[in-house]
This record gives sequence, structure tokens and C-alpha cells, in this order.
Amino acid sequence: MRLAYLHPGSVPSLYANSVHAMRMCDAFTEAGHEVTLYTAPGTYTVDDPHAYYGVRHRFAVRTVPSPDYTPAGYRVRAGRVRDLLTRAAPDVVYGHDLYGLTAAAGVAPLVYETHRLRDDPVTLAIERRLLREPSLARIVVITEALARDYRHTYGRPGLPRILVAPEGADPPEATAGPEDPPRLPGRPDAPRIGYVGHLYEGRGIDLVLDLAGRLPALDFHLIGGTPEDLARWSDPRPPANAYFHGHRPPGAVAAYYPLFDVVLAPYQAKIYTAGGHCETGRWASPMKLFEYMVQGRAVVASDLPVLREILHDRVNCLLRPAGEPAAWAGAVTELLADDGLRRALGDEARRQVLHRHTWRHRAGRVLAGLDPASG
Repeated sequence: MRLAYLHPGSVPSLYANSVHAMRMCDAFTEAGHEVTLYTAPGTYTVDDPHAYYGVRHRFAVRTVPSPDYTPAGYRVRAGRVRDLLTRAAPDVVYGHDLYGLTAAAGVAPLVYETHRLRDDPVTLAIERRLLREPSLARIVVITEALARDYRHTYGRPGLPRILVAPEGADPPEATAGPEDPPRLPGRPDAPRIGYVGHLYEGRGIDLVLDLAGRLPALDFHLIGGTPEDLARWSDPRPPANAYFHGHRPPGAVAAYYPLFDVVLAPYQAKIYTAGGHCETGRWASPMKLFEYMVQGRAVVASDLPVLREILHDRVNCLLRPAGEPAAWAGAVTELLADDGLRRALGDEARRQVLHRHTWRHRAGRVLAGLDPASG
């Protein structure tokens, strides 16, 4: 099947939405589809985006610039995308790009993936128009919580099917990354506690630093973060046993997980995207959580309703209240003292992701029934 994936952001970029787009296109390609990713030009230059993101399959990446970052500019870009699609119509148009999907109406069946409810008048109007399009085949969301909110907000006769598909992860052996493991600073005999992800508000970085202060015998490693966020968290000076590593190419991140004894998912009730523009804590399905799990790491995570859709205390993780650092310190200490518990939680987490949450599983679910060759 010929599939056009419309990504509203840039490739490459520092943001998680670009990782999601590349992983999904990789999984669609693995499933045998002919994929073209339409994206804005990268915010920086890399020699090979496939290698940079660690994806194993080659697919076309076509950059389509916008005149500017305004609604008018996005509409111009969407028109350019439609022109490209009509020259060689795909079988399905998939993506997050509201402007592009709306412009592509009638070219092919549309699949709209969304990770939050819209809250500004311009994109709300575009989304309402998209949801009325006869060619919209389905809506894909990442959590049951978001599905409920969409049904409540837009519930009406004729609303397309809403499919819940949480984020995913690739098995470690299926990730194209560096052969040699990275070298970490710190004490060679100190247990290593890991955090991987952005350093935005609501990600619990203050909790990680609090734990570093409470547990001085452990080394804490934080992988990720823009230069601006790194500067913000370095003042005041963090504990000496906390190491900020900054942004790493997505294809290189998987090599860090085996180095950690315990990993942290300290998400707060309010989780913000870059620049604090959007609050998504009610609907979050963090990619890094699935990467922790598929690597068989023992996870300590925030006990939030939306995370309980995937996480179960003392089954595949330890859950602790986001605002109680003493409870987190106790959980980390318990895991380090109990090798059997640590292995059991990691093994079950890995089993669950491999059973139903790989990117390949997700790609099959979101397209099920749409392949014209199957009907």
C-alpha cells in the first residue's frame, strides 16, 4: 500500500514528535508499505536522517517548507503537499498535520492521529472541519483518557471510529544504533539511576535532583534536554552525583538503557510540551516509558491515572505519588536491595511491550482494514 505520512514538524529536530514520525514510518515500511514522509525542513542538518533516528528501513523523506510559521504559512505548505499528493495519489494519507490532512481531503482515505485536545480557536476550527470530512476513515489517539475526551467533546452521529493505540518501542535487537556502549562519568561502583527524556516543566526533573540529594551513594544520569533547559537546571548547581548529558541522537539513546540499574518516569500531573505551550498530562503516553520497559529496566513511575492504563504497581513497575520524594527514595532503595524484584518487574515490562506495544504492532493496528489490496 502506498502511504503518505504528513508530519507538521521538522525532521530532524530536538522534539519527540519527530521521533514518533520516524518510528511510525519505519514500522509501516517494515510492514511492506511504500511510505513517503512529508515534513518541514530540519532545524539542523544531519547526513542521514534514517541513521540519526536509528531506523532500520529506508523510506522517502520529502521536505516541504512553509513561507513562515503562521496559520497562513501553514496553509500555503498544506496546499503544496496536496499538489504533491495529487500527482501520484497514495492509498492512505496518515498523520498529525491538521492543515495537511484537511487539504488532502478527497485525495485518499485519511487517518488523523492526535495526542491532545485542541485548545486554540484556529486549530479548533480546522479540526472541526477535518472531522466532518467524508474521507476521514478514523481517528487514532494514544490513551483511553483522550478517547473519552474526544467522544465527549465531539460525540455526534457520523464521528469516525476512534482507535486507541498507545505509543510503542522497538525490541533492543531491532534498533540500529552505535555498537560500542557510551561511557558514563561518575563512580565505577555506584549504582546508576537513569532518566531519559526532555527537561520541560512537568517532567519531574526537580524530583530527580531531590533524589540525588537524598541518595548520595547513587549516581543519577539524565539523558536529554535542549541547551536552554540544561542551563536552567544548572542554576543552582545540582548535586555532585547528578550528571546531565544533554540531547543525544535518537538512534544512540537505546545504548544507555542497559547501563542503568533503575530508571525513573517522574511525570507530574501537569506535563508541558516545548516552551510550555501545551499541557498534556491528562492524556500522556510517554514514548520513553515504553523504551524503558522493552529494555527490561526496573521502572519507578508516577502514580497518575493515565499511566495506570499501562503500568501496574509491583507487576511491571513500582508506582509512587509524584509529589512524595521520600516514597521515591524508598522505591529506588528497595529495587537496588532486591535483585529478584528488580529482574521480575523488568522482565514483565519487556514481555508486555513485546506482546502488544511494539511499533510494528501499532502500525498494523492503526491501518487495519484500510489496505485496498485486502478487500
